[in-house]
Amino acid sequence: MNRQSIPKATLGRLPQYLQYLRNLSEERNAMISAAAIARGLQLGEVQVRKDLASVSGAGKPKVGYERIALIKALEECLGYDKVTNAVLVGAGKLGRALLDYEGFEEFGVKIVAGFDCNASNLQSGKKDILPLDKLVPYCVENDIKLGVITVGQDAAQEVCDRLIENGITAIWNFAPCTLDVPAGVFLKQENLALSLAFLNNKLRA
Repeated sequence: MNRQSIPKATLGRLPQYLQYLRNLSEERNAMISAAAIARGLQLGEVQVRKDLASVSGAGKPKVGYERIALIKALEECLGYDKVTNAVLVGAGKLGRALLDYEGFEEFGVKIVAGFDCNASNLQSGKKDILPLDKLVPYCVENDIKLGVITVGQDAAQEVCDRLIENGITAIWNFAPCTLDVPAGVFLKQENLALSLAFLNNKLRA
């Protein structure tokens, strides 16, 4: 089954499986069953079997999957075996934290530069933070396809439009607003305030 035919909900769970398998001990977990993965992630065993079958086929009866082979299959399906360069717009505290975080590379994404309109946020170093007017030529010259938006909600749509106009086909948005994107552009919305409110609500239940 190719990636385009895998249901969106399944694709959303595949990174969980990959992270779980990567964290297991190599010596003790050369083979891993769908039941063990389901227990480890608190998911239904039937769901796990169905998800993994879409990536690597069925595991061996009474034995399960070869962990390394399953990791490779998941990485290839998700595109993690090739690193995608990304840019970030909005170098405030959240933007800088994301820019400095190296863990994204384990999942096939590297934020290579940041951009900001505030001169006090600009810097040169391991990952440059450049003036916003350099965004367009940078994206074109470096064939950037993924953009991370960490500006305020008033500027988010304008930034999104500018990214898309210059070849960006995937947007990861942290601004607390809904963005309009054309067909063919992938949008992942993160709302930290809503996530925190959800957890707070659970604590009060």
